[in-house]
Amino acid sequence: MNDSIIFTPCQIGPITLKNRTIRSAAFENMAHHNRPSEALYNYHTAVAKGGIGMTTVAYASINRSGISFESQLWMREEVVPDLKKLTDAIHAEGAKASIQLGHCGNMTHRATCGQKPVGASGGFNLYSPTFYQQLTEPEIDELVKDFGKAVTLARKAGFDCVEIHAGHGYLISQFLSPYTNRRKDKFGGSLENRMLFMKMVIQEVMKAAGDDLAVVVKTNMKDGFRGGLKTDECLTVAQELEKLGAHALVLTAGFVSKAPMEVMRGAMPYKTLAYYMNMKNFWWLKIVIRLFGWFIIPSVPYKENYFLEEALQFRKALKMPLIYVGGITSKENMETVLNDGFIAVQMARVLIHETDFINKVYNGLEKSECKHSNYCIGRMYTEDMQCHHCIKNLPKKIVKEIERAEK
Repeated sequence: MNDSIIFTPCQIGPITLKNRTIRSAAFENMAHHNRPSEALYNYHTAVAKGGIGMTTVAYASINRSGISFESQLWMREEVVPDLKKLTDAIHAEGAKASIQLGHCGNMTHRATCGQKPVGASGGFNLYSPTFYQQLTEPEIDELVKDFGKAVTLARKAGFDCVEIHAGHGYLISQFLSPYTNRRKDKFGGSLENRMLFMKMVIQEVMKAAGDDLAVVVKTNMKDGFRGGLKTDECLTVAQELEKLGAHALVLTAGFVSKAPMEVMRGAMPYKTLAYYMNMKNFWWLKIVIRLFGWFIIPSVPYKENYFLEEALQFRKALKMPLIYVGGITSKENMETVLNDGFIAVQMARVLIHETDFINKVYNGLEKSECKHSNYCIGRMYTEDMQCHHCIKNLPKKIVKEIERAEK
């Protein structure tokens, strides 16, 4: 028997996890035609079989306008049977099933989401690249209802938990951040006003979740660039989420369209990203990334438990359960975080490298062999998420990039 704190049960809202490990909501790119695929089923089932306490299906959009990738989940009635098949398989392996719900806001394109993209304010997003328009108040009201409907569908599909994405520059985050919210109405201006959309969403989500679904919110501890949310403002946001009754927070940082490597840390694999990009209408973007990626997407140094120092500030200020994510690679990492008062740990890259990492830790493994080359990150925007050691005959330039990053 393993007596580590890692393998003790924990409570998140109405659900109990068999241990304190959670597969974080890292994008799989496995929802072909915006519905679950066999690959998505196989991956999450393997992670559940590999010993995880709960696995999180990523980036499920609450409606069509919130889809940012062609192979991203879109919550609607017709995908419920396939999702139920997935949650049944996860449960059969003894794990809980969570699904991340959100809306990408301005980080999409008409060809993907079926309309002109929307955001807290209007403007141009180089990330897509595309123009986007400001949401009207009636549209905001409909989006809030769509969050509630998505939660109801998640219950019907057998999920134990929903994770609401309120960070990383997605729609809720776009309302919170002064960088993307330049509104002059009740949704803009002061932080109190900028939190209004988030409040409306969480109130709707908590109502739909009832007393049987756990509600976790992923929220920033900082946006990671000048003009974005700072730590003190993010703490105010977290305190508001505590008042709203969220069962736990996942503490993160970064802004995909402005400071993406603040989220993941390490070197951005520019050659890998450009190699896999499928941008028929924006062929020039591949050239720009290949030549100037180092400037557009600067690297942020990687270290183990890289969010812990900031997360401890939140742990000190909040009473609610907090889930740690960021730089978890070993048994020691996990135990350090859990002994610091976090209820559970989330991880992704080590579970892309080896889906049975948790079972290996239980049986004596001290540290993952994942060296964070971030190949999986460069690949996942256009191909299914995989580690480089699973891919045969990689181009030499990609192999060299991986070797440099791992050194």
